Amino acid sequence: MMRVFYGQAKGNAHRYQCRGDDAHVGAGLCIGIGGVRVDRAVAQQILEAVSDRAVEAAILASDQVERSRQEIIAAVERELEVASYEASLAARRYELVDPAKRHVARELEARWNGALVRVAELEGRIKEQRAASAETPKIDRALLLQLAHDLPRVWNAPSTDTRTKQRLVHIVVREIVCDLDENTNEAVLLVHWTGGRHTEVRVARVKTGRYPADMTPTAVDALRKLAGHWPDRELAVSLNRMRCKTGDGETWTTVRVREMRERLGLPEYDPASSDGKMISLAKAAARFGICVGSAKSLVLKASCRQRKRSRGRNGWFGSTR
Repeated sequence: MMRVFYGQAKGNAHRYQCRGDDAHVGAGLCIGIGGVRVDRAVAQQILEAVSDRAVEAAILASDQVERSRQEIIAAVERELEVASYEASLAARRYELVDPAKRHVARELEARWNGALVRVAELEGRIKEQRAASAETPKIDRALLLQLAHDLPRVWNAPSTDTRTKQRLVHIVVREIVCDLDENTNEAVLLVHWTGGRHTEVRVARVKTGRYPADMTPTAVDALRKLAGHWPDRELAVSLNRMRCKTGDGETWTTVRVREMRERLGLPEYDPASSDGKMISLAKAAARFGICVGSAKSLVLKASCRQRKRSRGRNGWFGSTR
């Protein structure tokens, strides 16, 4: 189940995240996507679903369903007429049989009962179809088209609160299943509509916060740089956030970090010998009073500026500031 998370600072956009297994160190987040683009994409689909053309199509489909139901009723009524005649014919045959011929009378009686059962079955089908037709609400075409015309303006009006929009969404949408396409860097949304139809929507993901291809660190490089400065648990969290994998493609845990650190001969974290020059991203965010996502964006921007300055000195970009 996706949950909504909000930034700590005022005005930060929300995110939809699946925490997965929260007990697994640093690897709980399996899917995360910014909520602004997702909300806009879903809102656009909802407005299209209730647009003028969609309402016209829905009214046409409803009329076709009603015509089909009336055709079914007419066909069943014709069957009922034939079945009633066969039942009356079977009754007359039974009445004319000689009572002494018990075997013949028993066969005619069974045929009569079968004909009566067929009549009752057809009468029940007609009753069900007429009840379904009576329960179908009468459609006011002009009113529906007016509502469809006014909905976009109401949806985008500043006075429309989120609760009203949620109620509208719950009317037409049953659920939304989210997945990530790493190849195209898109979020794939499968909208399950109330009527049973499905719509696939693709939302482009923001690339901010990812390492450039030429700067992606390996797990060994990260451990050699960070070991001794942070505890093994925070090292596991950092490696998972950098999307580093173990040799067999697994996520990092405290035990795996300790085993790898020991194999590399790297020192264990000692708070007494820490020089304080390196802190975790969470501690940096807490010190500046911002969320972890904002702190990560600042780190990436600073890294990009450093790369530009380095390339500028090599003549790639000329002078940079």
